[in-house]
Amino acid sequence: MNWHEHWAAALKAWGRFTKVHDPLYCQSTLDAREAGLTGSFAMFRLDDRTVVLDMQSVAELGLADMPVEVMAHEIGHHVLCPADLADNARLLARVRRGIPGLEGFAPLVANLYADMLINDRLQRSRGLRMSTIYERIATAHPTPLWTFYMRTFEVLWSLKSGTLTRTEITEDIEGDAQLCARLARVYATDWMRGAGGFAALCFRYLTGADEGALADTRKRVCVGVVGDDAHIPGLTATDDEAVIHPALDPQVNEFAPQEAPADDKPHPPGEGQFREPFEYGQILRQLGVKISDETAAARYYRERAAPHLVRFPVRTKPLSTEPLPEGHTAWDIGEALEAVDWIATATRSPVVVPGITTVQPVLGTTEGQERDKRPVDLDLYVDSSGSMPDPRRNVSYLTLAGAILALSALRVGARVQVTLWAGAKQFLTTDGFVRDENAIMHVLTGYFGGGTAFPIHMLRRTYIDQQRTGPTHIVVISDDGVDTMVRMNDEFGRPGSEIATRALASAGAGGTLVLNLWPGAEEKIRAITPGWDVHRVSEWQDLVDFAAAFSRRHYERSNA
Repeated sequence: MNWHEHWAAALKAWGRFTKVHDPLYCQSTLDAREAGLTGSFAMFRLDDRTVVLDMQSVAELGLADMPVEVMAHEIGHHVLCPADLADNARLLARVRRGIPGLEGFAPLVANLYADMLINDRLQRSRGLRMSTIYERIATAHPTPLWTFYMRTFEVLWSLKSGTLTRTEITEDIEGDAQLCARLARVYATDWMRGAGGFAALCFRYLTGADEGALADTRKRVCVGVVGDDAHIPGLTATDDEAVIHPALDPQVNEFAPQEAPADDKPHPPGEGQFREPFEYGQILRQLGVKISDETAAARYYRERAAPHLVRFPVRTKPLSTEPLPEGHTAWDIGEALEAVDWIATATRSPVVVPGITTVQPVLGTTEGQERDKRPVDLDLYVDSSGSMPDPRRNVSYLTLAGAILALSALRVGARVQVTLWAGAKQFLTTDGFVRDENAIMHVLTGYFGGGTAFPIHMLRRTYIDQQRTGPTHIVVISDDGVDTMVRMNDEFGRPGSEIATRALASAGAGGTLVLNLWPGAEEKIRAITPGWDVHRVSEWQDLVDFAAAFSRRHYERSNA
């Protein structure tokens, strides 16, 4: 059967104006695997919106004569659920909350949920034979999860028990299937809200489940993948809406309490608004994005920093580059040809003899009327000692504040040097002052977790061993361990206090110590770090507000 002839009918099942790329028909399972389809017979690629079909597996499952049903189902992932990458990520995150401790099964549960919604729509509203598909792909030894799932379809479509199920239906399975069928109808047009409840129903069937047996279940659902480098915005924010078991959901169960249990109520504003970096990375990987912990952390903090980015301060200076003609001088062979003043040369002699009659202009400079804006470079030092969180696992407000400062500086053309530091000889730094955002985020998202010893040698190398060519502001983010900057000596025995004082003077645009201190402790720090601005925060979260207001406060004052 030529499936492509039925593609228009599959599209029409979702409306006259539905447009999706033509399917990719893979004649063998090997070809399908090369196209990214593994472990199933069909998928919808969310990154390029393409249906991929393993025609060999389709034939083996006995579905060769059901092209409209199979392809219409895949189109449903584009039209109904999850529709796009962002909603797919939110769906997966909501499912993870419904199966605590079993988050590894979230992709399977999310796929089962999406398939249920799509198939119910196609069976009831479009008259397609979705139940026949499940009859043909039935297995003689289904898992409890698959039995529960099939019993749900029997309830949804008023089918006789045993039409799709192949084992005994226990009271628990029957009760869960009834709730699940009700949930599918209640949340058919608001499917995101019902995802957590569906996951909660699946929880008991996943507990202690055999991975090998569930692999057979995975073969009977379609899958969706995304590109290796897909960017999914909005994933750092968590979903505060409560995940309620359908038995306790008054919209699903009329006998349930009208109010959700206190523990399930949404968090008040300001609490739990963002997920942790490790969970962010896990969700990306479960979506199919091949990404390292370091890259995931960099994307996480970029997204968290974006709303707080501000224009980094600049300084103005007189321009001295307007040319002032001062006469001519001889031009000789070996000098730049474009430097020759041909009019003056021809005026001097009609016969042009290189090196004899050729001349070039002599230009001086005069101070311009306009003023040039010079971005203030940023030299950032972030504490990564054992008292600080690992930014790749948990939210580090030091890293977030550093990202806000550094990315703001890059916005207006400033150059940034970032140094991550902990104990002695534990430091990671960019290759000097750079404009490479990836290199900066690589340093900021690193972690040592060692002792506390400020890298005083970095101040010496940057400001004493060489001359800085432009104004630079030094920012140190730490706690009371910053006293090692002046209390310790460098590797040559030079006092840190002397190096810090000279570095501050050489930087030319001031320095700020942003420290998490108890009340009153900042006076002690000010006493041992004369000339530095000391900004105390009582909680690490306050670093975000500091970083966002940094350029407006500190630099406006320093320019004045």
